[in-house]
Amino acid sequence: MDRLIRAYRAKGLKVGVIAVDPTSPITGGALLGDRIRMTDHTTDKGVYIRSMASRGWSGGLTRSTAQVVQLMDAAGFEIILIETIGIGQSDIEIFGIAHAVLVVVMPGMGDDIQVSKAGLMEIGDIYVVNKSDLEGADQMVVNLLTMVRGLKSKPPAVTRVSALRNEGMGDLMGAIENLRSTFRQNGSDMKLRSTKGMIFELAKSRVLDDFNRSAGPKIEKLAREVLSERVSVNEAARRLAE
Repeated sequence: MDRLIRAYRAKGLKVGVIAVDPTSPITGGALLGDRIRMTDHTTDKGVYIRSMASRGWSGGLTRSTAQVVQLMDAAGFEIILIETIGIGQSDIEIFGIAHAVLVVVMPGMGDDIQVSKAGLMEIGDIYVVNKSDLEGADQMVVNLLTMVRGLKSKPPAVTRVSALRNEGMGDLMGAIENLRSTFRQNGSDMKLRSTKGMIFELAKSRVLDDFNRSAGPKIEKLAREVLSERVSVNEAARRLAE
């Protein structure tokens, strides 16, 4: 992320960053450590970094990600980067919001197994092997190239970088610019997908808020009925959802 910000700022583009961190289910707190790794940009008026806690929201995002994207777009940021919580088979809601998805993996971290899962393989527009100076990077690139063949009419790009050594960023930027060029030529489908995703995420947030408000008074009573074996868990859930 830090290297991408530098590259876009060198082009004179304003960059907005949304960095999502996981929230503790016990304390509700989050480290928000992504900003720590991007401190060189804190005084740059052309960069705005917004760290956000997931607060239990599923899919690798937060419930307000779509709204923050809209605000940054309205504020004139030409590039908006969203860093999700992390890689996972079900953490793919980013696909519904972003115009393009970069899946970043590392050798020696078990990512070769994670990335082979169907959901993740189908959403990536570019696959990036970071820390490519480490052992196992070459094999991971080969595995990714093998897996992306035949996924789409035009297979996703696979590139390797080392953020620490600032290697491979030119190839990565080239792959991203190819996507942006395609978007400029015919981006109606991407815009429609992104808009639908934002509407869905905001609607889901409102439905969940309404449900939480109405469920509070009912759930303890239903739980006691389940424990006393008067109703089943399924029946209690049905009544709660009414």
